[in-house]
Amino acid sequence: MVDDVKQGGEELHHSPEKPKSAIASREEEILTFWDEHKIFEQSLKKPSPKGEYVFYDGPPFATGLPHYGHLLQSALKDAIPRYRTMQGYHVARRWGWDCHGLPLENQIEQELGIKTKREIEQLGIEKFNTAAKTAVLRYTEDWKRIIPRFGRWVDMDNDYRTMDAGYTQSVWWAFKNLYDRGLVYEGFKAMHLCPRCGTTLSNFEVAQGYKDIDDIAVTVKLPLLDEPNTSLLIWTTTPWTLPGNAAAAVNPTATYVKVKIGEAYFIVAKDLLEKLASRSPSVAGSVGVHVQQVSPLEIVGEFFGKELVGKRYEPPFSYFKNELHKHKTHAFKVYAADFVTIDEGTGIVHIAPAFGADDLALAQKEKIPLIHHVTDEGKFVAAVADFAHLPVKPKGNPKETDQKIAAHLREKGLLFAEEKIKHSYPHCWRCDTPLLNWAANSWFVNVQKIKHKLVAENAKVRWVPEHVGKGRFNNGLESAPDWAISRSRFWGAPLPVWRHSKTKEIKVVGSVEELLAMVRKSGNRYFLMRHGEANSNAGGYLDSGEDADNHLTETGRADALASARELKTKNIDLIVVSPVLRTRETAQILQKELGLPDSAVMVDERLRERSLGVFSGKAEVEWVNYFVSLREHFERAPEGAETLAQVRRRMADCLFEIERRYTQKNILIVTHGDPAWTLLEAARATPYHELVSLEHKRGYLLPADFREISFTPYPHNADYELDLHRPYIDEVPMGDSLKGEWKRVPDVFDCWFESGSMPFASNEYPAHQEQFNPKRLFGLWPKGYPADFIAESIDQTRGWFYSLIVLGVALFGRSPYKAVVTNGLVLAEDGRKMSKKLKNYPEVLETVAQYGADSLRYYLVSSPVVRGGDVNFVARGVEEVSKKLLMRLDNV
Repeated sequence: MVDDVKQGGEELHHSPEKPKSAIASREEEILTFWDEHKIFEQSLKKPSPKGEYVFYDGPPFATGLPHYGHLLQSALKDAIPRYRTMQGYHVARRWGWDCHGLPLENQIEQELGIKTKREIEQLGIEKFNTAAKTAVLRYTEDWKRIIPRFGRWVDMDNDYRTMDAGYTQSVWWAFKNLYDRGLVYEGFKAMHLCPRCGTTLSNFEVAQGYKDIDDIAVTVKLPLLDEPNTSLLIWTTTPWTLPGNAAAAVNPTATYVKVKIGEAYFIVAKDLLEKLASRSPSVAGSVGVHVQQVSPLEIVGEFFGKELVGKRYEPPFSYFKNELHKHKTHAFKVYAADFVTIDEGTGIVHIAPAFGADDLALAQKEKIPLIHHVTDEGKFVAAVADFAHLPVKPKGNPKETDQKIAAHLREKGLLFAEEKIKHSYPHCWRCDTPLLNWAANSWFVNVQKIKHKLVAENAKVRWVPEHVGKGRFNNGLESAPDWAISRSRFWGAPLPVWRHSKTKEIKVVGSVEELLAMVRKSGNRYFLMRHGEANSNAGGYLDSGEDADNHLTETGRADALASARELKTKNIDLIVVSPVLRTRETAQILQKELGLPDSAVMVDERLRERSLGVFSGKAEVEWVNYFVSLREHFERAPEGAETLAQVRRRMADCLFEIERRYTQKNILIVTHGDPAWTLLEAARATPYHELVSLEHKRGYLLPADFREISFTPYPHNADYELDLHRPYIDEVPMGDSLKGEWKRVPDVFDCWFESGSMPFASNEYPAHQEQFNPKRLFGLWPKGYPADFIAESIDQTRGWFYSLIVLGVALFGRSPYKAVVTNGLVLAEDGRKMSKKLKNYPEVLETVAQYGADSLRYYLVSSPVVRGGDVNFVARGVEEVSKKLLMRLDNV
């Protein structure tokens, strides 16, 4: 997913009131010439003595229209491949679409009026995902119009889509490959959760959303059980985690003191006494003294932190006290921890194991219980009676609940201090909701195992600008934690992991073939037959089934009988037949010869002939001449007729129902030419895009021909296309080669894992190994490995560039790219982000119509933005290029 430069997805149009410039009109004439004479295609076919120059194009979302940022990248992605082509290389330029992920899910939620993850589940995953699939490519035609207008040469017809089953199968292969080599694992770790989206995020997603916010911090008393009138003081910037307090931690080698303030005693780190004395008046009031009286603290004891280890205290909230009674040897106790610093706070850390990485690690080491007092929607559970169902970090006022917690502690006499702070806090990079530190199960790529290799491979990459790759990107690789790649969401490639309901054994699938090998089958054998020759076949005319005199010919009867005799060895148990006369007559011959009772013959309306509409009764040649390609048969039909897509759907519906209804039967299906062919392809789960691209109907049955077909029920959508999305993948009945009940882990992939798989998944490797063969010295196809060149915005140092190199090194042992050009952001003239609402930038096509695409291209690629800097877009700059460069050349 590479569309993350937040330029907006604004509509692009040219106002008819403003005439086009002579430059723009001439450009359009050139574009027409290029198109009519297939100049781009010819450039790809010309001799390439220097071989392949490999270019990867990061896939954008098609949920919005191109903006100046896209056009900047397009200029770079066009200029360099053109230059290399002129040098004697072959440069394939294939377009792709990024189809999954939270950005699209958030957009669909807005369109459907959905506010929470729970509402999606109530609506139904199928309805939600269908809406997402419908929306994901809604602007493709606009992109296909706008990008070429900018003068870019790219193949947008032979595109790839990350949502296609073939692409997902490659993602599965990558996941299993890493899993088998110990580079993928399931773990329980503290991550960041977006309560609105209901899923955890990866570290580099979190890094994109930090904001400085006004918040509060509290210092809270934990009364010791063995020392009356004495409390530990803990300090936290997340008061909402206090109901989940399970322990406290100290630095065992640091010095702590016991101080007397008024009649009460408190324990804090010695080095933090001065900060304690400088609390605000409200803090002093909370302990019953004035600020002036707080300064002369009386130290009554001094000791190392290790002497506090093992002490027990009264928790700040008692909601879970009884429940944790069985954990009394581990809960509400002081522990030693090396991560405790004496830099801020009190030197005593509040431990809520479910809400922090260090907290969780300590809890796992010391068997401290986890208290999940907050739901994955970011609300307190009912057990937190005083705050039940309140959001812990309300969007718009993130400190509201924290203030209520502080007020409650003050009433109980447990609040020592409350102070205002400004700190950097992570927000969801898509919906802008404050994130929660959250302990949860997730699947991870073990980046730690390959970190040194990642750094070494990146050192070989040529970065423009160099400091981005050698500095920012390199530093990110060196400090990168393991990559959380699973998401508790809906519209995404499903994790190919199934778990036994009792033993918890794991099965990881690496392809559709492996999946179908484990699907529970009926044990049926299927035979498919076309009716014998009828009068319509012999006479060369069409009949949808209305002709009452369209009987089998003598040849047709003889051929049907011959086939019936061959079928005797197949032990047919059941015949399912079309209701049309010629198929019923064929079935009668079969029934008699096979010795089957009437109860063994079933008529099914779904097996009828293709509806031919106004062509029924006309010459077959007229029907043939009506269509120019097989694609048209699927996508359009004459009045009253059916498309092949409609025929395929009803035929598949019949086949799947037979599979559900019968077991251990040998079943003969008798139908017509086109229906038989579509059923054959449906049984094979042939992708729709492959079907419409065929030049002819392969394996088409002649009259009275039959064949055995192999069929395993596969995950499919309402059109019976192989569809690996939820909920279809979750409904597959597993168990043919497995014992017991198996359920798929419900998560989907982080869409960055999908986009990082682009070098091989766009070619459906390893299913199509002839198109991409990294084992052959990373040999080159039009899309080889590695890429000689890629280009995206600087944001992708945390996105596509990162996911590419992690997967490339993990799978193939080397960087997937040799050179990277990373550009900065195109901002409005006033330096702010371009906004359609603010109207602070000129419309793109208006600029092109006025000054020409070449002027805009030159303006962008000659600016500092191509070397990682930002640029304020000024239309006068494009005008200057037009006048001083293009018009001058024109005059010369």
